[in-house]
Amino acid sequence: MQVLSGDIGGTTTRLAIAEIEAGRTRLSHERHYPSGTYSDLETIVGEFLESAGSPQPKASCFAVAGPVRDGRVHTTNLPWIVDASQLEHRFTVGPVSIINDLQAISEAVPHLLPDDLKLLQEGHAVEHGVKAVIAAGTGLGESFLVWDGKRYTSHASEGGHVDFAPRTEREAALLAYLRERHGHVSYERVLSGPGLENIYAFLHGDAEPVEAADRISERALAGGDAKAAAALEVFVELYGAQAGNLALTCLATGGLYIAGGIAPKILPALTADGRFLQAFHAKGRMQSLLASIPVFAVVHPAPGLLGAAIAAARSS
Repeated sequence: MQVLSGDIGGTTTRLAIAEIEAGRTRLSHERHYPSGTYSDLETIVGEFLESAGSPQPKASCFAVAGPVRDGRVHTTNLPWIVDASQLEHRFTVGPVSIINDLQAISEAVPHLLPDDLKLLQEGHAVEHGVKAVIAAGTGLGESFLVWDGKRYTSHASEGGHVDFAPRTEREAALLAYLRERHGHVSYERVLSGPGLENIYAFLHGDAEPVEAADRISERALAGGDAKAAAALEVFVELYGAQAGNLALTCLATGGLYIAGGIAPKILPALTADGRFLQAFHAKGRMQSLLASIPVFAVVHPAPGLLGAAIAAARSS
């Protein structure tokens, strides 16, 4: 069976045709589009279908960053409205479903292979225990999976927009700095690409030129740039702390998965000095519980596309 799969992010929109056969999913004709240069998703889908030879998939699913209601979402980091009924009306792509982007990654988690994951903490997984996913990229997403007696079902959340809760005097100063500039300060303000840029600006002053997050992390990992390294260290500590918060909130005894575009790029920083896991564990009387939860970094190149394809096949 052939389905259309989409992963719609604030920076990049990824589309692919997926072949579903014998329970296995293979992505083909994958294309990436710079989201910000398009006025809507329909234009991208039209270009993609033409480039793919006008296929007629049995079903389609688009994973979109933002809260989905009745098959419709106003994207969080783009001025787009994505509507399933409009896509169905305009294109011959079967029934269309819209799901949250982190829900799509959760759909993929049970299907990931060992090579798709990097173990950060072995722990001891409870059979059929809740699994949780946190993903920093253009924004911050969170989701979780619950066993329904037959399979894991994925559930979206908007946990990336909960209040940023500082743990130290420095983090309290960071909160005050961001509150002055943005009003409400969520974890997404510190755990995302723009979040790393915010941390760098806070540490080194507004007069200091701030490069894009990719350049900050690249310079930090290359060594020799103390300012970039300091910003990435704060980022990693905050990532570990919020990952621990999510694991406690969901009681994620089945495992905690670090996904999103940033994790594979900063993998050495997540594993090098224990900074991430120290913050993950630092939950007072719950420390031993956190130490028992398996933690993985997702290094699969397109888990959102894979999960959207799986969801599309189920809906067909």
